[in-house]
Amino acid sequence: MSAPLINLIPSCEDDYDLHSLSCEDALTRLLAAVNPVTASERLALRQALGRVLAAPVTAQFPVPAHTNSAMDGYALAHRDVPAEGVAELRVVGSSFAGKPYEGVLGAGEAVRIMTGAVMPEGSDLVVMQEQVIAEGERISIDARHKRGQHVRAAGEDLKPGAEALPAGRLLTPADLGLVASLGYGELSVLRRPRVAFFSTGDELRSLGESLGRGDIYDSNRYTLYGMLVRLGVEVIDLGVVRDDPAALKAAFASAADMADVIITSGGVSVGEADYTKDVLGELGEVRFWKVAMKPGRPLAFGRVGQAAFFGLPGNPVSVMVTFYQFVQPALEKMMGTSPRPRWNLPARTTATLKKRPGRVEFQRGHAARDAHGQWQVTPTGDQGSGILSSMSQANCFIVLGMDTGKVEAGSEVEVQLFEWLM
Repeated sequence: MSAPLINLIPSCEDDYDLHSLSCEDALTRLLAAVNPVTASERLALRQALGRVLAAPVTAQFPVPAHTNSAMDGYALAHRDVPAEGVAELRVVGSSFAGKPYEGVLGAGEAVRIMTGAVMPEGSDLVVMQEQVIAEGERISIDARHKRGQHVRAAGEDLKPGAEALPAGRLLTPADLGLVASLGYGELSVLRRPRVAFFSTGDELRSLGESLGRGDIYDSNRYTLYGMLVRLGVEVIDLGVVRDDPAALKAAFASAADMADVIITSGGVSVGEADYTKDVLGELGEVRFWKVAMKPGRPLAFGRVGQAAFFGLPGNPVSVMVTFYQFVQPALEKMMGTSPRPRWNLPARTTATLKKRPGRVEFQRGHAARDAHGQWQVTPTGDQGSGILSSMSQANCFIVLGMDTGKVEAGSEVEVQLFEWLM
């Protein structure tokens, strides 16, 4: 008789767990549970880069403010353009950006004009200098020219009162220039979400400390710091909290008092020293803690007081995968902007990819175009969730669906380029 099997609970090694949420369901629940920060602050224009507008920006005056030339050339009236052949006009002055011609054009007259200069009164078109024969104070033009050519009308970009930028806009360098052109020196922007984070584990040591047997340096806080700073939230680093229920309670209480979001790494699995989930059950609520994905199945989400909580796994790669797939979209919503789409593009894998059906996998790869312009992707070696170098060497996730099994070399897969996520 064969020995009886031990009745095991689902583990990270399993490919299917009835109680794990799908990635899509987990993200939907996350986004439904968080709301944008509504408090705002006024900032000098240069400090507003990368921030989210709290209110629309409207034009105070027409843009452009004056009808002006789009080319270097000559401003004239269409009535002086010949129906056929060539006409000769007299140049009576010049118009430069900031130094307009103050007179009124008469019949048979033209004004030398530079790009951006105000169109003289009585003119309605510009002839490029390359299409003119100039001799002293006279020019010759032919019949090809149309009324309104190379002229930018006042208000053609924005009319007074028109919305230049909407509320919820993540401000770009181009936006700063646009706002400056409207004469605004300050903007009202949403307050950045405050994110407190810490690592858990007795084995973790800070940089500069010596390592004992079984100790490791805490890399996750540095990874989280980089991802959070790049995203543009306000960062509160609470360091390392030991595997002790009382210490965890104190850390959570402190974080909830000062932050909109709490992120931990480690302590959400099923080990005897993984106390985070139990502590959360006392101080707040855990809405889910397992997602059908690899790496990153033990992902907890809930609340501590008014703060949203994300309990990320302890393995370094799992931290990054779960952050980009779940935490970042939630934080983007809290920042007041739309979460950036997770675009997947097709690529051919250059190597066989090991996988069993049952959960979505985010393997790390390096994608590039081949000689024919088609995308191909090569996995970055060992795909273990503790191999942080696999993320450092990669430029994309290879996304393998729930029902996908082993993928042969040359097959088409989907990839998420890091530049779209980060």
